Amino acid sequence: MKQNITLMDGAIGTTLWAKAEAHGWKKEPVWIYNLAHPEIVSEIAREYADAGSQIILSNTFGANRPSVERSSQYDPCEVVAEGVRLAKEAVAGRGIRVALDCGPLSELMEPYGDLEENEVTAIYAEMFKAGVDAGADLIFLETFIDLAMLRVAAEEAKKYGVPVFCSLSFERLGKTMMGNSPEDMIEELEPLGVDAIGMNCSLGPDLAVPVMKKFMGKTSLPLLFKPNAGMPVLAADGTESAAFSAKAFADGILPALDFVDYVGGCCGSAPSYIRELAGRLGR
Repeated sequence: MKQNITLMDGAIGTTLWAKAEAHGWKKEPVWIYNLAHPEIVSEIAREYADAGSQIILSNTFGANRPSVERSSQYDPCEVVAEGVRLAKEAVAGRGIRVALDCGPLSELMEPYGDLEENEVTAIYAEMFKAGVDAGADLIFLETFIDLAMLRVAAEEAKKYGVPVFCSLSFERLGKTMMGNSPEDMIEELEPLGVDAIGMNCSLGPDLAVPVMKKFMGKTSLPLLFKPNAGMPVLAADGTESAAFSAKAFADGILPALDFVDYVGGCCGSAPSYIRELAGRLGR
C-alpha cells in the first residue's frame, strides 16, 4: 500500500437527497439546500470529517449560473459561497481542507453544442472567485466527460492561487462518453500545471480499478480515485440500494491503494464507506 494517501469524502448529492427524504423534503438540485436547509449540509461535512476525510467537498457541484438561474431565484455566487462557508465552519479547527466542487455544464461546447469557450470560461470564473473568496482551499473539477471543457475550466482555475484537481468520468472500456482516454487527459492537462488528475463516478470499484491502472507510469502527477458504489439496485418494493456495501466498496478499492494518492467515493457512497476506507488505511 502506498504511504501518505489522502482520504477524501464520499457522495454529497445522493447523501443529501437521503437526508432530505428522511425529513420529508422535496428532492431538488442539492445546491438549493445550502440556503434552504443548511443544517443538513453542515451535518454531512461533520459526518465525513468524523469518518476520517482529510478533504471535504463543498455542496456546489452544479451551482453554476445557468443551472441556478434555470432552477431557482437564488444568486449563484451566494449559493457557492454558502456551500464553501458551511463546509469550512463544520470542520473548523480539524486540519481538514475544503475543496470547491465544480462539475461540468449541462450544455456541450462547440462543435458538439452551442457553448463557446469564452462563455465556459466566464461561467467557471464566477464560481471560482465566489468559492475561493469564501475560503476554499482547493478547486476540484470532477465528473467531466468532455476533456475540452475540463481543459478550459482547469486553465481558468489555475489563476486563483489554490491547488486544482481534475477528474474525468470514464466508461468501462477506459474512455469518456466523448471518447477521451486517460492518456489524452495526461497529455492535455499535465502542461497546465494542475495538481492531481484521475477519475470519479460512472463505475463501481470492480470496473473502475482497471481503468485507473491506465494512468500508472504515464504521469508524474498525483492520482485521485473516487469510484461510485455501483449502479443502484432496485428492490421489488421500489426502493433502491447501492450495489456495493461499504465493506465490499473498500475491499474493491484495495488494489488501487498501491498507486493512488487521493481516494474517496462518489455516488451511492456515504460516511460509512469512508470509515471503511479509513480502516483499510490503518486509521
